[in-house]
Amino acid sequence: MVSIRSRRAVSRFQRSIGTMAQRKSDKAPSTPRKLRAKSAAKPSKAASAKARESGSEKPAAKSAPEAEAALGWSDFPAVSQADLDRLEEVSRNVMQASLKSQKLMSDVMRRSLEGDPELTPQADPLHAAPELVDVWGKIAADPELILQAQADLYRGYLDLWGGATKRMMGEQADPAIEPEKGDKRWRSEAWSDNPFFDAMKQSYLLNQRFLMGLISGAKGVDEATKRKVEFITRQMVDAMAPTNFALTNPDVLQATFESRGENLTRGLMNLVNDLERGHGRLALSQTDMEGFKVGEDLAATPGQVVFRNEIMELIQYAPATDEVRKRPLLIAPPWINKYYILDMRPAGSMIRWLVEQGFTVFLISWVNPDASLKDKTFEDYIRQGLFTALDKIEDATGEKQVDAVGYCIGGTMLGAALALMAAEGDDRIASATFFAAQLDFERAGDLLVFIDEEWFKEIERLMDVQGGVLDGRTMADTFNMLRSNDLVWSFVINNYLLGKQPQAFDLLYWNADQTRMPKALHLYYLDSFYRKNLLAKGELEIGGHTLDLSKVKVPVMMQASAQDHIAPAESVYRSVKLFGGPAQYLLAGSGHIAGVVNHPGAKKYQHWINDALPATREEWLEGAEEHPGSWWPYWRDWLFGMDDAMVTAREPGGGELEPICPAPGEYVKVRS
Repeated sequence: MVSIRSRRAVSRFQRSIGTMAQRKSDKAPSTPRKLRAKSAAKPSKAASAKARESGSEKPAAKSAPEAEAALGWSDFPAVSQADLDRLEEVSRNVMQASLKSQKLMSDVMRRSLEGDPELTPQADPLHAAPELVDVWGKIAADPELILQAQADLYRGYLDLWGGATKRMMGEQADPAIEPEKGDKRWRSEAWSDNPFFDAMKQSYLLNQRFLMGLISGAKGVDEATKRKVEFITRQMVDAMAPTNFALTNPDVLQATFESRGENLTRGLMNLVNDLERGHGRLALSQTDMEGFKVGEDLAATPGQVVFRNEIMELIQYAPATDEVRKRPLLIAPPWINKYYILDMRPAGSMIRWLVEQGFTVFLISWVNPDASLKDKTFEDYIRQGLFTALDKIEDATGEKQVDAVGYCIGGTMLGAALALMAAEGDDRIASATFFAAQLDFERAGDLLVFIDEEWFKEIERLMDVQGGVLDGRTMADTFNMLRSNDLVWSFVINNYLLGKQPQAFDLLYWNADQTRMPKALHLYYLDSFYRKNLLAKGELEIGGHTLDLSKVKVPVMMQASAQDHIAPAESVYRSVKLFGGPAQYLLAGSGHIAGVVNHPGAKKYQHWINDALPATREEWLEGAEEHPGSWWPYWRDWLFGMDDAMVTAREPGGGELEPICPAPGEYVKVRS
């Protein structure tokens, strides 16, 4: 019905424009009014009298100029053929989008009525109602908090109104409030140069500060509840930003004016395509997924897969130097993402850089699991993944010890594995480096929001619905929410309001190339680490052993990133203090990805070094020395400082292991 009405409306509008164009073509070139038609011939007096007598006289037809004036057309500018062609194209696109969306929404409604659990609406999709009621109830019962917040809001608006008045009179005025550093929503010059949009921006920021201030000032609320309500409220506040709406975003208004609405038509088509790609669930496009090819543009460092089992492929990279360090380096990346974040384009690849420094690099490429692996456990990933890799490295090189690296969740596994090896008397790992990894989850950041009882039940439900694995889209949605302005709303504006196609961007390509999670592994990880923090408490049991990190005596370096929202720097510092041997904490600039993957050639950011490990991170920072650029060279020197013996370069397949296929292997190419 919607599409039929749309067709009729567009058809009527096109006929009107067509009539106007016909009048234009009928008029001689010398006629001043381009849209004026010839006046109709007047009937004779006799014919008029006869018509009056018979009662059949019709009202006299108005002349074209009179009709144009009555309709308001006389002041319209000329309509060119190019304008008509553009209107026809816009109309056709609207019609196609309408028909496509009608079919899509019908299918979504049918699936929802049939009980499709992924599309069934939920009254409280964020599972936050009890916490919201609790916190706002305590705020309402605290008149002092409310009065203070209202007074601050009132003062802010007085400053805003005063400043806006001055600007309207052509005077300069200081803003009542400024956006937070790094808030990219207000980059358009109009948000500062145009007094109207500047006032709108400041009004929104004042209201945002008012709401968030009430929550942060709430008394008698436990930390976990307050953290969840703050997170949920910020999601709602971010969603209501004026930047997210066509009529209050100056960039969108400008694009609509310049393109005569084509941006909104293209945006509607982009929205329909994303809904169709997600089978009724919005699959927001962040980048051109055809813009890169793994193994050619990304993950292109030469090497060979030298071993494969059901959960991992082991890659040995080809040497780039005549001699290599005798002790191999094994990297265990997170299985929650593809490994090639460490091997992006050559100019920024950590793997390529390590090979060029003279390391023999081995890397675990985890499988993208399907339902057949739903029962794989955390211990399976340690034994079939990490421990099997150690066995195969010895087969390939003859070396019994390696320096191991664990990134993010791969680092959590490495820490547990080290404690298990200490309990079993296994010394095959000579040193351990952790990239943005946590072992103590007491202060694990915003992800703690997603592991309370209601969320835990929801995740388990989703995995049951999805055949025993957690779909990569669910993981992507979770991480995108942690930075919704950058990873959600910016693309809503770009794709749907501005009608643009997302650009090819390697980091966002990797971010969208998500993996699935086996049910047994993922629930164990969330419950044992995020919910119960068992490893840090010395209560985690694996293989009949109660794991104790204080029994781990090998040298350890834990790298943290100053702006990491997934593995907060404070959480990593608490983790490094759990070890019983020589341990070092290193802080890098930027966040969870850029803080780790920061090639020295880029000359970006900075890092802080302090060999001491005092009681608190604040004390550590006081004694830390800041250095410009990447921390990789310092880490390289730390590794060589423990063992600098060199041997002739090793080619993949030079030992007992035969190459299976070239790097990056097959597992990394499996898309969710």
